[in-house]
Amino acid sequence: MKLYYHPASTTSRIIMMFAAEEAIPLDYQLVDLMTGEHLKPEFQAINPSCLVPVLDDDGFVLTESGAIIRYLAGMAQSLAYPADLKQRARVDEAMEWFYSNYYKDHGYGLVYPQLFPHHRRPTEEAHAGTIAWGKQKAQHWLGILDKDLIGPDRPFLCSDTITLADYVGAEMVAVGELVRCEYLDYPNVRRWLNRMKALPSWGKVHEVVEGFKASLKDQPFVSI
Repeated sequence: MKLYYHPASTTSRIIMMFAAEEAIPLDYQLVDLMTGEHLKPEFQAINPSCLVPVLDDDGFVLTESGAIIRYLAGMAQSLAYPADLKQRARVDEAMEWFYSNYYKDHGYGLVYPQLFPHHRRPTEEAHAGTIAWGKQKAQHWLGILDKDLIGPDRPFLCSDTITLADYVGAEMVAVGELVRCEYLDYPNVRRWLNRMKALPSWGKVHEVVEGFKASLKDQPFVSI
C-alpha cells in the first residue's frame, strides 16, 4: 500500500503515527507541499482535491485521513477501533468532534493563519479578527476537551486504552505547539497529550515538524 504524505501535514501524521504503532507496512510516497507538488497535474490525477494524505491500496485510492485510518484499522483488525458497535460509535463520535469542531477553529482559525501565507486574510484587520476568533473558539473547545472528553481520571479519550480518536486528537492539539500553545489552563489535555507523546513512534514521526517548530522560535505568535 502506498501512502502519499508529507511529514509537516497534520493529517498525514495521524496516519503515520497509527501505522507506526500498529506496525502496518506502507510504501511512503513524499509529496513536497513546499514546492507545490500537490498542485501539479500528476498528483491532481490521484486526488482532485490536491491534498495529502492519500492511500493507494493496489488501485483502490482513498482520501481523507479519517477514512484512511478507519480503513487501515479494519485491515489490521486493530483494537484501537473496537468491534463492539457502541464502543466504535464512541470512537467515531470523538473523531468527528475533532474534525468538525476543534480542528476547524484551532487549526484553521488560530494556527495556520499565523504560519502559512496562503492562509492569510486579505487585510490586516480581517487577519487579526480571524486569529482572535480562532483563539476564542479554540479555548471553548479546549474547555470541553479538558473537562468533559478527557476529565481528571481518563487515560485516553474513549476508554482505558488508546483508540483512533486519540491518534486524531493528539495531532490536532499538538499542532498548536508550533505557535507556542502550552495549554496551561487545561491540565487534563496536557496530561493526555504527554501520554500520547510517550508512544514509541512519536519522536520519529515528528522529527520534521519539530525542526519546523525550532525555525519559528523568534517569531511572535498569538497562543493559548
